[in-house]
Amino acid sequence: MLDKQSPTPLYNQLVDLLIRTIQTSMKPDDPLPSEREICEKYGVSRTTVRAALSELEDLGYIYRRHGKGTYVSALWKEMKNLSEFYSFTEHMRQLGMKPETRILSFETGVANRPTAERMKIGEGSAIYRLRRLRLADGLPMMLELTFIPVHLFPGLTLEMLQSMPLYDLYSRRFNQEIRYADEEFYASLVQDKEAELLGVPVGSPCLRLVRTTCNLDNRVIEFTLSAARADQFVYKIRHRRR
Repeated sequence: MLDKQSPTPLYNQLVDLLIRTIQTSMKPDDPLPSEREICEKYGVSRTTVRAALSELEDLGYIYRRHGKGTYVSALWKEMKNLSEFYSFTEHMRQLGMKPETRILSFETGVANRPTAERMKIGEGSAIYRLRRLRLADGLPMMLELTFIPVHLFPGLTLEMLQSMPLYDLYSRRFNQEIRYADEEFYASLVQDKEAELLGVPVGSPCLRLVRTTCNLDNRVIEFTLSAARADQFVYKIRHRRR
């Protein structure tokens, strides 16, 4: 059950609890209990439940069908490992297209258990949560949700993020150089809230990417979840035999 005396926010505790439930006793397309049922079962407010469900949707554990309910997603089971460094800005420029980034939201929060494990930080650690829409020649190409540890980037502001590409900002303003990025990607389908921003119908094919970026000290400086349009975005990789 949830510990209301814990310093970890209730919605983070609820996220962890629901993830364990999904992983141990549910399968893809199983319906989740309603918001009201979750409120009653765990003794939390509707606001807390909605925040937790929104986090689960961002992490790929659930999906919603308007007017029908919330269901377990297969996304979290579909991930396959692959490591490669990639820059959207540089990729688009190489294709002769003009890259553009629109910041949809930027806020400070705390890391829940799954995010903390990915970032190798303590659960409840302060993080920035950055949501961006990436475009090329004005066409929406990719949605990104990025988590950044506050302790490595103290004082990071929206104005800084708007001033230059994120990787340039890491090095120029915070002296954080990138050593490598581990990335997983897999085929998927566009979900409800992504469709409007990407300009495609719900259920359209997309490419999902999960990236963990590390600095020269092998500390995680970024954890990013992305959804890219499959009809416009091409992901190229060269494998070298050692």
